Amino acid sequence: MTDFPFKLPPFDPGTVWLAGAGPGDPGLISVLAWHALCNADTIVYDALVTKVILKGAPNNAELIYAGKRGGKPSHNQEDISNRLVQLAGEGKRVLRLKGGDPFVFGRGGEEAQALVRAKIPFRIVPGISSGIGGLAYAGIPLTHRATSRVVTFLTGHNANTVTSTSVDWRAVAKGSQILVFYMTLRNIAEISKLLMNAGRSQKEPVAFVSRATLPDQQVVITTLQNAARDSKEIPTPALVVVGETVNFCEELDWLKL
Repeated sequence: MTDFPFKLPPFDPGTVWLAGAGPGDPGLISVLAWHALCNADTIVYDALVTKVILKGAPNNAELIYAGKRGGKPSHNQEDISNRLVQLAGEGKRVLRLKGGDPFVFGRGGEEAQALVRAKIPFRIVPGISSGIGGLAYAGIPLTHRATSRVVTFLTGHNANTVTSTSVDWRAVAKGSQILVFYMTLRNIAEISKLLMNAGRSQKEPVAFVSRATLPDQQVVITTLQNAARDSKEIPTPALVVVGETVNFCEELDWLKL
């Protein structure tokens, strides 16, 4: 491992680090998350953590898959949290490694609460969320003085994998210039209708960013009216961005320059 010109905190036995691995490109993992990966006894990782990142784990580290993907059989969240408590109780250095950021639609808050209840020491290591890093790789600035000063991040479904009924869609549509949706493809037809009924223009630009920051990243530009039609062949995981900032994509698509 490369020596850094600053001191990194010790990863003590019997502790859990909840860390974000970033949106996919291994170069976007933080120094602190990489430090934890290189020193962990056990790594409990999500579906969006790429295999190349896991190569940084020690040869004797235990790798435990705990992925959760919409529409597919997934590990129970309570079981995952209990496993973290159990492993730390055995005196292991436990790394809970998540794609993106653990506190941005990553259930990191729930797992941290379980550790608090069990009196297990833990550290939160933020990661680059796909809603920020993924859009940057698509050449879509979240904010721009000409178009956007307000951004809202939303999830496209609730705990039952249906469109969230707890969202005030009219307030969202009126109050935020840019909307960034996670986990939305399945419900994009309904969400598009909700936004248009709430006052968003049918012609408003929409971008789908599939497998953001990875070599097979795909960006599809459409409109709110045609979003459901144009989403049918898009691979998951995919972000959905609604707003005028999408129009910068063609000019700022640095991956194709």
